[in-house]
Formats: sequence, C-alpha cells, structure tokens
Amino acid sequence: MTHQSNMGANSEFAVDLPTQGDWFVLHTRSRQEKALTADLLAMNVGVYLPLQSQIRFHGQRKVKARLPLFPGYLFLRGTREQAFLADRTRRVANIITVNDQQTIDCQLRNLHLALSQEAPLDPYPYLQKGTWVEVTAGPFRGLQGVVENRLSADRLLLQIDMLGRAMSLEIDPSLLQVLDDRP
Repeated sequence: MTHQSNMGANSEFAVDLPTQGDWFVLHTRSRQEKALTADLLAMNVGVYLPLQSQIRFHGQRKVKARLPLFPGYLFLRGTREQAFLADRTRRVANIITVNDQQTIDCQLRNLHLALSQEAPLDPYPYLQKGTWVEVTAGPFRGLQGVVENRLSADRLLLQIDMLGRAMSLEIDPSLLQVLDDRP
C-alpha cells in the first residue's frame, strides 16, 4: 500500500488520506491516538488522525498543541488483518467496523479538506430531533428541553456519523449540551 506522509510545519504528522482498503474506526486506549498513529505509519498502514491546533497554558507559558479532533479515535484504511495488527499494539480498546464505506469516506474527505485549510472548527454536539439538551450559557442557562428541529440554513456541519459527532464551521459557540438522562 502506498501511503504518503507530509511532515508540515503545523503538525507532528499531517497525513494525506489513505486511498486503499476499507475504513475502520479504532477506539484507542486513553491518550494513545498519536502513539498508535506513529506505530501504524511505521508499519506502512493507512491511517488518518485528524488534529487541530489549540492554545494551552502551562503556568505563564502559552503553548500551541496539536490535539486529536476526536479524542480516543482514529481512522484506519486497509485490510481487516491490518486492523487486527493495530489491535496487537495494545493501544486499541475496540475496532469498529464501518458498514457504509462511501459515507465515511466522503465525510473524512470533507473534514480533511477543512483541516488542511486550517478552518476554525468548533466541537459541536451531534443533535438530532428528540435529543434532550441543556442550555449552558446566556440568559436561559440551565433550561432543559428537547431538540425539535436541528437543521438551520446558516450552519455548515461536518459530520462523522460513526462517532455520532459533528463539527461546525459556525463561529458562534453552541449553547446546548446533550444530556444523558431526562429528569
């Protein structure tokens, strides 16, 4: 499998999307995304770890860090045997098989394009009609309710259905937090 790796100034490993094989979602053990990506790249296995720059503060020092966009997950494109090879690194908690290869390929290409242009992506709750949410800021903070209609003409969402997550290119932060349990 041919796999290109572009070492960019902005990232530890800015990787082109792999083009051969099936997609698998690897749920990693805690804080193992980068190490597993490095291991798989060394084994010439196609892998995609979406990273985004974030500013972190360590005391008085400001540091720009490249952190996984989806903590605990990375995307492997290859054979089932390569997915099991990844599992043998002891860095994988679970291998998630992708049933809809075409959809995840399209979604990852969209995400890759946005990240390659350094689009300001904000984590965005994956809200569907009927999702129970709480307002986290503003005059209605603490108000709980059910999402009635999620779609809006002024938002562009980049979704990863397999993870039940989405990213928004909208600058305004979301005021809603998904709640696990209804009162």
